[in-house]
Amino acid sequence: MQRRHFLAASLLAPATTRAQTAKPKTPPMAEKIRAFGLEWAVISAADWKVEGNEVQLVTARPQQADPRRPIQFALAEMEPLEKFTLEAEVQRSKPKGSLILVYAWQKDGYFNYVHLSDDAPSKVEVHNGIFHCYGGDRVRISPKDGPAGIANDEWHKVKVVFDGKEGLVEAWVNGQTTGALKGADLSLTSGRVGFGSFFNTAGFRNWKLTR
Repeated sequence: MQRRHFLAASLLAPATTRAQTAKPKTPPMAEKIRAFGLEWAVISAADWKVEGNEVQLVTARPQQADPRRPIQFALAEMEPLEKFTLEAEVQRSKPKGSLILVYAWQKDGYFNYVHLSDDAPSKVEVHNGIFHCYGGDRVRISPKDGPAGIANDEWHKVKVVFDGKEGLVEAWVNGQTTGALKGADLSLTSGRVGFGSFFNTAGFRNWKLTR
């Protein structure tokens, strides 16, 4: 009798362990908002406020781990882009904060993004740069050269140029670029675009996308 009990427990243990260690799923982008002349897929429309040509992300959804990558962003309902120039104005939260501009999104967990924050990348290497997600935690794909991208909570003009054939992306803030804002990736050469934040609220306005 004791032998049967031991064998049953042994057979059940792997399933229990797998259930305990399974990675949590990303919440589905099941709702929509309309802004900048496009439909955008989001986790919850209530997290966003649209007024004219301005969009405010009013609710943060930090993704701490398993995997550690951003999930709170609006994703354009459009065809994948292999090449584009994006111009917009952005505003981080107070007193500190950051925001992201997503590009080359192909499916859940497979995308790149530009991260702009009030931290210098040399001091916080996971801030202010170009990052890559490929099914797991985000990784940096740009150098750590340069100052903070958005040092204050005022509105800032940003520009992002992406060329999937060359695997290159470069960003500018108020007309200035740095080594930290230049990245290369040949695994995600096209995809959808978006905007949001890893940990904070943020503002976006005057979005212009040239294909």
